Amino acid sequence: MTRRWKLASALLLAALTAGAQTAPQNGKPQVTREPFGKTAGGEAVDLYRLANGRGMEAAIITYGGVLVSLTAPDRNGKFADIVLGCPDVACYEKQTAHFGGLVGRYANRIGGAKFALNGKEYLLPKNNGPNTLHGGPKSFDAHMWTAKPRQDASGAAVDLTMVSPDGEEGFPGKLTVKVTYTLTPANELRMDYTATTDRDTVVNLTNHAYFNLAGQGAGSILDHEVAIYADQFTPTDSTQIPTGQLRSVAGTPFDFRQLTRIGARIDQNDEQLKTGAGYDHNWVVRKGQQPLVKAAEAYEPKSGRVLEVRTTEPGVQFYTGNFLDGTIRGKAGVAYARRSGFCLETQHYPDSPNHPSFPSTTLKPGAEYRTTTVYAFSAR
Repeated sequence: MTRRWKLASALLLAALTAGAQTAPQNGKPQVTREPFGKTAGGEAVDLYRLANGRGMEAAIITYGGVLVSLTAPDRNGKFADIVLGCPDVACYEKQTAHFGGLVGRYANRIGGAKFALNGKEYLLPKNNGPNTLHGGPKSFDAHMWTAKPRQDASGAAVDLTMVSPDGEEGFPGKLTVKVTYTLTPANELRMDYTATTDRDTVVNLTNHAYFNLAGQGAGSILDHEVAIYADQFTPTDSTQIPTGQLRSVAGTPFDFRQLTRIGARIDQNDEQLKTGAGYDHNWVVRKGQQPLVKAAEAYEPKSGRVLEVRTTEPGVQFYTGNFLDGTIRGKAGVAYARRSGFCLETQHYPDSPNHPSFPSTTLKPGAEYRTTTVYAFSAR
C-alpha cells in the first residue's frame, strides 16, 4: 500500500471513529463513496458510507463486504462506533477473526471438512482443526465484491454482488450471491441475502460483526446483558461440531431466555463452556407467526444502548470473542483483548449438511436462497 493510500485510510478511519457525533441529521438518507486503499494484489477498495439522516452511519467496504463501522446513539444521544474492525485493508487481509465480514459459502463449521450430497462426497480444506470454518481459508470476506449504491424511502443502501466459481474451496456449483445492506430511518441495519446456483450445493451466509455497545475499544463485554429467545441449543463435541442433539437450555449456563449478564456464568465448570472457551454455540430460534422473528437482544447498562436482532434464520450463534488475544490492533490502534466484542450471527445450524434432522442448507438450480436479518438499535 502506498503512503498516500495509508494516509487516506488513516484519515477515513479517524473520521469514522471520532467524528460520529457530528453525523448529519437532516432527515434524508445519503450514500457516499470514498477510497479505502488497495489490497496486496493492487485492487482498489471502496468504502460506502450509509447515513440515515438521524445521525446513524454504517460504513461497508468492497473487500469482503465488511461492515467497517456502525454508529449508534446512547441514552443521551451521543453516538459511538459499536463494531470492532481494522484500520486498513492490510489488517483485514491478515486477520482471521472475520471482523464484520460476509462469510460463506458455509458460515460456521462443517465437521471433518467434508459432506455428502446426492451420494457424492465433497472434501473441503481444514482450517479449524479437523473441520472447515466459514467456508475455508478463502471465505467470502476475503473476496472483492461489486457495489451498487442506492437511496430511497426505505433508507440508504448498497447492493453487493459476487460469484463463487464451481469447486471453490471444494464446494460444488457456481454460486451467484447478492447482499444488500440498508440503513433505515428507524435506526435499523437490514441485511438481505440472496443466492442462486447452477448445481446442487450447500449455502449458509451470515455477517460476522463483533459488537461492543459501549463503543469499540471500550474493553470487556462481560457486563453487557443478553437475551436469546430460544428454548434449545445444539451441544457440540470436543471440536465444536454439533452432536445432532437439541438440548434444553433450562438449568444450564445457556439459558438466556431473559436478559442475563454475559459474565454471570461464562466461566462455570461446564463441559460445553470448556469446549468453546466460553460461549461459541448455536441456539435454536423459536419459530414465530411472522417471517422475521426476534431472536436476541443485547443491552449495555452504562450507555443504555440496545441491540435487537430479528431474523428469518433458524439459528443464532452467540460468540463472546473468546479467541481474541490482543494481537490484532484495530481502529484507533486499539488492541482487541479477549472478550472485547460479541457476535450474534444469524444462520442455519453448524454442520447441517451432515445432519439430515437439521433444517436443510441444500440449494438447487432454479431455487433461490433468501434470508433477512435486521439489527435494530435504541437506548433506554
